[in-house]
Amino acid sequence: MALGILLGHLTPAFASSIANLSAGTTSIPIAVGLIVMMYPPLAKVRYEDLGRRLGQRKLITLSMIVNWLLGPALMFLLAVLLLRDKPDLMTGVILVGLARCIAMVVVWNDLAQGNRELGVALVALNALFQILFYAVYMYLFLTLGLRLFGLGSTSTASISMTESATTVFIYLGIPFIAGFLTRYVVLKTKGRTWFDAVLAPKISPLTLVALLFTIVVMFSLKGRVIVSQPFDVLRVAIPFIVYFALLWLLTFFSARSLGSAHDDAVAVAFSAASNDFELAIAVAIACFGIESGQAFAAVIGPLIEVPVMILLVKLALYIKNRRAARTAAA
Repeated sequence: MALGILLGHLTPAFASSIANLSAGTTSIPIAVGLIVMMYPPLAKVRYEDLGRRLGQRKLITLSMIVNWLLGPALMFLLAVLLLRDKPDLMTGVILVGLARCIAMVVVWNDLAQGNRELGVALVALNALFQILFYAVYMYLFLTLGLRLFGLGSTSTASISMTESATTVFIYLGIPFIAGFLTRYVVLKTKGRTWFDAVLAPKISPLTLVALLFTIVVMFSLKGRVIVSQPFDVLRVAIPFIVYFALLWLLTFFSARSLGSAHDDAVAVAFSAASNDFELAIAVAIACFGIESGQAFAAVIGPLIEVPVMILLVKLALYIKNRRAARTAAA
């Protein structure tokens, strides 16, 4: 993140050249980075177990309630309470809250040793809901919701289901298909032992390399703005920090109270607390322009989400190790 901001601030030509590498509202470098990043964890998913995971009705119900009712409402309320004097930043924060995570959650869940199959099943459900309801949610929250709070509509912008579906396919569909086909073909020809012992270790480092590349590119695009407007960064950071931490903790302990295993609770918590900042940024740029406050607020999302999610990964591992130590002592 620091390298990206530095490049964007000190070398505007670099940021401009990256910004020009786009197809419509899709940044080609970011799309490539995200696709490569997502491929290894999606290739390692045991798709043969997905049907059984979707049978966990209590956890699936909890995830859908948090993702599509509580999560968007919480971000909306935080944005209205803390940013009502900055309607452009408020709108950008709300856009991030409406975009449920369909990409990075797989990586965070993998790092935290959550249930990978359950995590991907939840991602698949979120992707479907995203395609169907993102545009509807924009109208409900940015028009009706703000009007209900006496703020009026901050924008008449909208996004079609086609645009939303295209974005979902780029960031999730392509690596999902590649990962599924890789696993299917290799298991048929080489077997699971060869896949786990030989192929998986070779492709796993791609996730970290692509993640670092994507972060550098994303922050180089807004490096000069972030440096020149530190107070606005802080204003936007506060609702994001509260949102990520509160929603993760609430979802994790709710899942545990339902009697779920630790790795299942981790998967549900990260699927709820993470957000699809790629989609939010694409929508903000398409609807308001790359220089808008809405796009600025959306870009700040990953600036806050990445370190907070890393801390939550550490927390999940700490809880797991503590429980293991207690069990061993008993």
